[in-house]
Amino acid sequence: MIDKKLLALLACPACQGDVEFKDKKIVCTKCHRNYPIVDGIPVLLVDPTEI
Repeated sequence: MIDKKLLALLACPACQGDVEFKDKKIVCTKCHRNYPIVDGIPVLLVDPTEI
């Protein structure tokens, strides 16, 4: 689970859209990319070939 205060500060690195915690992942509400959470830390990396 991600702290709600931290989640409010995060944005999707690909499109700067809002994100939400869903199914143990961070999900962008705008472009729908999924970002994993590893050891409690969101990994917000974008593959340059996807942009």
